[in-house]
Amino acid sequence: MPTKDVAIVGVGSSDFGRLYADKSRPNDAYELAAEAFRDALDDCGATQQDIDGLLCINVKYGQFGETVGLTGPDFVHDLEGTGRMSGVALQEACALVRSGVADMVACVYATNGRSAGLKYGGGDADPAGAYDAMYGMTSTGAYVSMMYQRYRAMYGAPEDALAPLAINNRANGARNPLAVFQKEIDRDEYLASRYISEPLRKLDYCIINDGAVAFIVTSAERARGLRKKPVRVVATAGRAELSRSYISPDFYFSTGAAVAEKLYKNAGIGPDEIDCMQVYDNFLPTILFTLEGFGHAPRGSSWEWVRDGRIELDGERPLNTSGGHTSESYMQGFALHVEAVRQLRGEAGERQVKDCNTVQYMCVSPIVTAHIFAAD
Repeated sequence: MPTKDVAIVGVGSSDFGRLYADKSRPNDAYELAAEAFRDALDDCGATQQDIDGLLCINVKYGQFGETVGLTGPDFVHDLEGTGRMSGVALQEACALVRSGVADMVACVYATNGRSAGLKYGGGDADPAGAYDAMYGMTSTGAYVSMMYQRYRAMYGAPEDALAPLAINNRANGARNPLAVFQKEIDRDEYLASRYISEPLRKLDYCIINDGAVAFIVTSAERARGLRKKPVRVVATAGRAELSRSYISPDFYFSTGAAVAEKLYKNAGIGPDEIDCMQVYDNFLPTILFTLEGFGHAPRGSSWEWVRDGRIELDGERPLNTSGGHTSESYMQGFALHVEAVRQLRGEAGERQVKDCNTVQYMCVSPIVTAHIFAAD
């Protein structure tokens, strides 16, 4: 849907590196959420009384409201703690503002996965997945690994095809003072990384960490009176590809292409006019699938397209400039939204993309979502 009258006006996020390094005490998800929420309010100069819409992801609105003293919003909603919800949450916030149900909506995500010892897979399977579990398919990583094995067989991707993505994320993380991993790696270090679910290596996997993210959405008219330069949500689109497991025979290509067609039509621009990309990367093959579905790279050859500096900070189309989920932290897509805002405001420091006027967020998963953001 076109959303030229809606903007993100405030963002807040944890210091992911500090939380990862400090294992002296467990973190509470609601305390982390409250801190990110207050930072987002301060970022745009709004007050808690201005918030009349609240979307909570991976935390419950009742306990969150009690934690921060937010007692009377006009609209509240809890969303499940999955990565696909980061795009859905922004879409819902835009719809609330455009419909007049709420004037200023806070989207708040938090996790204490590291403190709680959370593991994405390897435990007991749900009844629907019991037959897959018999063969070791107990995690999303295993499913993505199987998809990538098929992709490699179909398109001839070599053993080091994902190395440029891992290297790029680490290079950008090294420029991000909030990132967990701030040391660059090279191809040899990537190939020395052990397999988790072959052909996926440890460096192809996201980071389980504690942290929180918040962003505040309002109308473009209201945004003009706030502290920071607003970032317009030019267009957003989505489509579900529902199934029991995290597998798509065509790597979500047809669903991604359908979403891309709507997105580019509504935005009035195409992939060649995107200055910076934030791509949901729970596992690195997802980036390849995304680039092809959204028309950035030819089908079956994104692993070649990402080589030779094209996705690096000074390249043709910089990608995951904060370090992404494998270097900054796994905030299930929410921190990528914050990075988009910071890039368009010119607040990204050493990782700032020159002349950044458009940023595209893309998430390929059982619910495919994408947005195009622009500087106001």
